[in-house]
Amino acid sequence: MTSKAYEIHEIVVSDAEAYAEYARLAAPTVAAHGGRYIVRGGTGAAITGEAPAARVVILEFPDRDTAIAWRASPEYQAALKIREAASTSRVYIVDGVAP
Repeated sequence: MTSKAYEIHEIVVSDAEAYAEYARLAAPTVAAHGGRYIVRGGTGAAITGEAPAARVVILEFPDRDTAIAWRASPEYQAALKIREAASTSRVYIVDGVAP
């Protein structure tokens, strides 16, 4: 059995109105690929080191291949263009612990 995959985003929003449109368009694409939001912009606080400098979003997908397929999907690419114009980000993927 494969492990779940988590896509982690640190996003600095420069245009809140456009970013809200991105969020509205992106959410159904996440669900359509079996993903779900674990964290969606909650307040971060440092326990050790520096706190996140930006909005944090964590997505969970059934596996890495599904996460990559979502990110490459035409539906998400349309939304991503809006996000890229409305924010800057750092995004990475990590594998969860295998069951």
